[in-house]
Amino acid sequence: MTAALSTRFTLPHSLQDILAEHLSVIFCGINPGLLAAAQGHHFAGRGNRFWRTLQLAGFTPELLRPEDDRTILQHRCGLTAVVDRPTARADQLSRQEFDLAAVAFEQKIRLYAPRFVAFLGKAAYSALSGRKDIPWGRQADTFGGAIVWVLPNPSGRNLAFSQEQLVSAYRALYQATLDGPF
Repeated sequence: MTAALSTRFTLPHSLQDILAEHLSVIFCGINPGLLAAAQGHHFAGRGNRFWRTLQLAGFTPELLRPEDDRTILQHRCGLTAVVDRPTARADQLSRQEFDLAAVAFEQKIRLYAPRFVAFLGKAAYSALSGRKDIPWGRQADTFGGAIVWVLPNPSGRNLAFSQEQLVSAYRALYQATLDGPF
C-alpha cells in the first residue's frame, strides 16, 4: 500500500468541533484540510496563519499551537467547519455538499448560541446565504441567531492577504466582541 493510500484510510471522517454554549465567537472554516483531519487538530500546518493571527489580533494572549486547539474555549471562542469532509483544497467541495450541510450547520449555531459566527473566507457564507456579493467584515444578516462576520481565510494558500491585513481584519472582530453583552 502506498503512503497516499495509507493516509487516505487513516483519516477521520471529519474534524471534531470545539464548541461550548454562549461563546463570544465561533470561527467557521469551510472544511477541514487533510493535515488537520489527519492530526485531529484545527488549522494544522506550518503555512496556516490562523493561530498567529488570533494572537496578534487580541483573541489570545499567547500563540496557541494546533495541538492546543481545545484551549481556545478559555478565550470564549470555538471552532467548527461548514462541511465535515476533509479535502486538500476547498474548491474540491461540491455545491451539493454545502446544500446538504446548511440546515444542520444553522441548527448547530442556534444550539450553541454564540454572539458572533465568523466565516473564514467568503465561499462558505456565500453558499449558505445564496449571496454572491459579500463584503468583508460584519454582515447585515444574522445566521442561526448570531451576528455574521466574514474574515479572510488564514490558509497559507491565500496569498491575497498579508499577515498584517489578516490581523487588521480579525482585530476589527475582536474589537466588536468587546462591545455589548458577553
